[in-house]
Amino acid sequence: MIRKTMLTMLAIVIVMAGVGSVYQWVGSSKDKKLYQPVGKLYDVTDHKMHLYSGGQGATTIVFASGWGTVNPYADFYSLYERLEPHAKVAVYDRFGYGFSDTTGRKRDIDTITDEIHELLHVSGQKPPYIFVGHSLGSLETIRYAQRFPDEVKAILLVDGGSPEYYESSVVLTFFPLISRVLRTTGAMRALYHVDGFAEWMNDGNNEDLQLPEELQELIRKGTLLKIGNRDMTDEMRRSKKNAGVVLNGQKPLDIPITVLTADYFGKLSEDKRWMDSEAKLPNWSVSGKQIIVPDSSHYIHNYQPDLIVQELIELVKRK
Repeated sequence: MIRKTMLTMLAIVIVMAGVGSVYQWVGSSKDKKLYQPVGKLYDVTDHKMHLYSGGQGATTIVFASGWGTVNPYADFYSLYERLEPHAKVAVYDRFGYGFSDTTGRKRDIDTITDEIHELLHVSGQKPPYIFVGHSLGSLETIRYAQRFPDEVKAILLVDGGSPEYYESSVVLTFFPLISRVLRTTGAMRALYHVDGFAEWMNDGNNEDLQLPEELQELIRKGTLLKIGNRDMTDEMRRSKKNAGVVLNGQKPLDIPITVLTADYFGKLSEDKRWMDSEAKLPNWSVSGKQIIVPDSSHYIHNYQPDLIVQELIELVKRK
């Protein structure tokens, strides 16, 4: 009797997974037709890599998204649309993100920075660059400055983690794997029809207040097409080793680094390890500084964009 029950349950799970996969395939086919690049696609290592650029000026502000931020163009909207009258801007999608291809290439930090370097070159961007790194994007901004020092004028980190923090952290590979299962089985697509799910997905980044509806829809489509893919998964898997590579590079950097740390609405001190690592992060620069940003969470740019823009304009003007 128990064996029969287990076989029946297994059959139900298999059928549900099959139905869900078909549901996801049909939905993805429709989404792909509407999920079109807003910038341009460039050939980088025999794959297509996406970059949005705009604005004007002698300095280019380059945006590096955090891990799992499926559409950097939409995510950084609150910053670049305010900055375009003051400077050139460039938002790139790493492979596996936004409108770029998913490649299966190893996501070690030097491969990633090689791809960024090539993309900026083939797209016609000109240094000096000011890099803006959110969350795990801090590693590639620091590593880029280590490898191509003549091209980088400054770095601004938006709740970006330190190499020391990531090198000593547990690698959470289960998260992208779970995300992939939810996406490929259609479960995540179904959940978007449940009241409150979209708001829960955006909890902590305030995007429902900062982004136009069409950009919120880009994020939804990007999540249903991209989240947990093999490039994202390998990027997370290698994060600890990537941090180690950065730690073995030049320190301090001979450029200003501004560290913006969210106050997590007064709860920053509850994570002492993160708080202490953020306080030490300016030491990566000969002229570093930290600003604790009030009334904000991890996606500071969607809570206090004007403060970030002000800091970036100061870096642009800096000689």
